[in-house]
Amino acid sequence: MTPDPTSLDLLHDVVVPAPVPWWPPAPGWYWVLGFLLVLLLALVFRAVLHWQHNRYRREALAEWARNEALLADRQHRATALAGFAELLKRTALSVWPRGEVASLTGSSWSAFLDRTGTTTGFSGGLGALLENAAYDPRGVADLEDSKVREAAELVRHWLKNHRTGGPA
Repeated sequence: MTPDPTSLDLLHDVVVPAPVPWWPPAPGWYWVLGFLLVLLLALVFRAVLHWQHNRYRREALAEWARNEALLADRQHRATALAGFAELLKRTALSVWPRGEVASLTGSSWSAFLDRTGTTTGFSGGLGALLENAAYDPRGVADLEDSKVREAAELVRHWLKNHRTGGPA
């Protein structure tokens, strides 16, 4: 008996290969994982640098909160407003070169604060209020609470949101 090549008896079951294992991955996945690790490390490094560069802001806002607590007492209102003016100057000196900031007073100081901040309230009279508080504390005690609160909030807003990029 000659075997018939077309006979169905000669058929075998299909052998399915073993599934591809998940581990170890192909070499390309090592490159992808390495790239993702480097990217993650770069993002963490950048976040830490950003956090360190904004340390002066956190410290200034903590001092702002200490001065703000003094505003409730009318006796210490002048001290608090003078502290706000000093805090603005010290913060600006820590960010911009001393030659650009140290000599600014009056309207040029208010214009600088408006230019580097996101509001224009300092040139509108609140900058003069802060500056006068340092030199004439008697005039501050008579100010209405809303004006003092507005000045304090303007200082806080500038401390949180001033722009540091590029020359002022």
